[in-house]
Amino acid sequence: MCYDSAVRESINEYAITESHLEADFEMTYIVAEPCVNCRYTDCALVCPVDAFHLDDDMLVINPETCIDCDACVPECPVEAIFVEDKLPAEWASFTQINADRALSGLPTINVRLDPLCQ
Repeated sequence: MCYDSAVRESINEYAITESHLEADFEMTYIVAEPCVNCRYTDCALVCPVDAFHLDDDMLVINPETCIDCDACVPECPVEAIFVEDKLPAEWASFTQINADRALSGLPTINVRLDPLCQ
């Protein structure tokens, strides 16, 4: 499989293997309730593969693009990003919300925008 230079750099920086990128993984990172109506973009800035998509009221992670590098988690100022097995039960619906919205054609985001909350 052929990857562009940004993905190749991410592979090297995060020790991600090409087989990881080619495998069919379940979504492992989810943007949850704390992002709704807040929408900081700090997490998207550090994503090496542009896995974040911009929705009207939050960001979502594309399960087909995310390489599970964990770079976004510490960058979220409202702690809205969870690894799937640590997602609080009351926010379980956000796993499907992220997948559905990210795969619906929403634009990717990799620039800083003003948050919706202050």
